[in-house]
Amino acid sequence: MASSRGAGSQQVIRMADLEKMSLDQLKAVKEQADIEVNLLQDSLNNIRTATGRLENASAALHDLSLRPQGKKMLVPLTASLYVPGTLDDADKVLVDIGTGYFVEKTMSEGKDYCERKINLLKSNFDQLVEVASKKKTLADETGVVLQAKIKQLSPSS
Repeated sequence: MASSRGAGSQQVIRMADLEKMSLDQLKAVKEQADIEVNLLQDSLNNIRTATGRLENASAALHDLSLRPQGKKMLVPLTASLYVPGTLDDADKVLVDIGTGYFVEKTMSEGKDYCERKINLLKSNFDQLVEVASKKKTLADETGVVLQAKIKQLSPSS
């Protein structure tokens, strides 16, 4: 908790110091904040994509649990390649836990794994949205101060 309060107060101090900065310093702060906002947006998009995939996997597990043993079906090998197969045991599934590792789990354990990962990703998403919002505010305020300084330095017509 103390570290998050410290980070927030540090940002307030930075905003108070914006007007004391030179044009070059302001440009550097603005560029850095814009880069960080873009990286955070990319991370948010990646989390959205991963959450969607996990939700699809959870739905597929639910659908698979409803099918009877011996049911003929198409098994996806890639996103566009399917091969015919037969459902042998719907209670056991292979769960991709990352970097090419798979773990055999029961159907309920597989569903639970997907739900835990979805909840974790949603929590991370909410935290990143908050950080991105603060960075965007910093970038916007820096831009306003930068424009005001440029206006002050330009000869009035």
